[in-house]
Amino acid sequence: MNNNSKVLALKYRPQTFDDLIGQEVVAETITNSIKAEKIPNAYLFTGIRGIGKTTTARIVAKALNCSNGIDNLCKENFCESCKSIIESSHIDVLEMDAASKTGVDDVRDLIEFSRYGPTSAKYKIFIIDEVHMLSKQAFNALLKTLEEPPEYLKFIFATTEIKKIPITVVSRCQRFDLSRIKSSELLEFIKKIKDKENGKISNDALKLIVKISEGSVRDSLSLLDRALLSLDEGKELDLNSAQKIFGYFDKSQLIDLFELILKGEETKVISIYRKIYDQGVEPKVFINDFLELLYYFKNINSLTLASTNFSLNDEEFSKIKNLSNQIDSGVLILFWQFAISSLEEIDIVSNQHLSIEMFLIRLMHLSSTKSENKIGNVEANLKSENFVKNTETELTSKTINQIKNVAQEEKTKPEVHTEIKAEHKININAFEDLIEICSKKKEIKLKYELEKNVNLVKFEKNRIEISFNESLDKDFVKDLSSKLFEWTGERWIITFSKLKGQMSVKDKEKNGKKQLIDEMKNSEIFKSVMDKFPDAELIDVNLNKDGVDSD
Repeated sequence: MNNNSKVLALKYRPQTFDDLIGQEVVAETITNSIKAEKIPNAYLFTGIRGIGKTTTARIVAKALNCSNGIDNLCKENFCESCKSIIESSHIDVLEMDAASKTGVDDVRDLIEFSRYGPTSAKYKIFIIDEVHMLSKQAFNALLKTLEEPPEYLKFIFATTEIKKIPITVVSRCQRFDLSRIKSSELLEFIKKIKDKENGKISNDALKLIVKISEGSVRDSLSLLDRALLSLDEGKELDLNSAQKIFGYFDKSQLIDLFELILKGEETKVISIYRKIYDQGVEPKVFINDFLELLYYFKNINSLTLASTNFSLNDEEFSKIKNLSNQIDSGVLILFWQFAISSLEEIDIVSNQHLSIEMFLIRLMHLSSTKSENKIGNVEANLKSENFVKNTETELTSKTINQIKNVAQEEKTKPEVHTEIKAEHKININAFEDLIEICSKKKEIKLKYELEKNVNLVKFEKNRIEISFNESLDKDFVKDLSSKLFEWTGERWIITFSKLKGQMSVKDKEKNGKKQLIDEMKNSEIFKSVMDKFPDAELIDVNLNKDGVDSD
């Protein structure tokens, strides 16, 4: 294949350790180990896609088998061994894709092949890509050979899913975690490639490529290839054109839209969103970019322009910084919760575009609040089945300007709160208090659920975190939230946890009773009774008020 006809990711694939970008520590460690002749039985390279795992594996294979040695590793005029490895035709360097050969039989064939020494090279090398795809039996078959291979045999593994590899295999390898490439390094790299290809692409367009590639060299080269192919001869690809090609939109549009949301200008908000949609932006991409913008608004004072991974330019960064000082943090938290909820909702709705418009309208109708309880209420409602009904009680009938404006605040009349306040507030400071209140208020069903089907993970003021068994009533959260508000006059957040939590109240009682019975069976009284009545069976133990077993 003509080198010029290759895609950029293959055309500019690194051939030596010096060509690798962002992996200097890994390259230096491997080079030193080869020079010192302390070569591990197996290398394991892990990291995200497109950062050089398989490429590094091939370079290691060349370094081990190069005719000129590690100190004079071929860079341009390749020796026969290096050339064969580059072309994947070396008889002693076998590259296997574990995604297509996952079975134990494939590994057995590999082990059988490893019994014979190298034909023309110093080492026989097996490169296994996506090694996490091997079956459990295949890994087990590989263990013994991996631990004590012949001196001439070396393994090189590459994977994006390190957690899927058995620890017994990982412990037999020298592991290298390849890092995500820094934005500044990646930008300089694709600039050089662009110049070599005589491409005319603006700096802002290149920054967009870096942002989309998320630290992956292969992704950035694929995007650059696409950008160069879309160029008209003699014209430069600017940011606007690049955004259209890659399906991304100008962040300044999103910042303007966000500001209009806070001001409650519904017509303008929907108009801007429809322009963004017409540019070919997918609803999920829009929501994710909206979440990213919320993050910047919340944390802009602790960020620098460089740390935004080229997501923002100088003007956008300054605008966000100025606006963020006028926005209540509680509003941003509410917006974040609504955005996350809408991201899940998109998969259910057939017309995702309409779902996004309704999401923006809902944001405009959210009342500004600093109250932690109110935020908690919206969080709880987002997770409840009656999301629409619950949120309606929290929405004001008119648009509220979310930006804090002193002049407007002075003119605005105090809002009338329509929430029904409890006549006699009850303090609930512990899980036991809650069960006791349920008993007093004759809420027998709630008391039963709390004692039988709920495992407490954490109890804090206005927040309960629980795990539960399969018998829990589906309306439990709704009923409990309603009663807690009725009794305390405050909103409570009830969340489900993946943690197991404490034993349920009923299970604790059972365990306590079992312990009492076991203790009684070891007592002298019980033994004397059993001597006289050998067929007797101890069923229950009751304690009197002094904690002494009753007769």
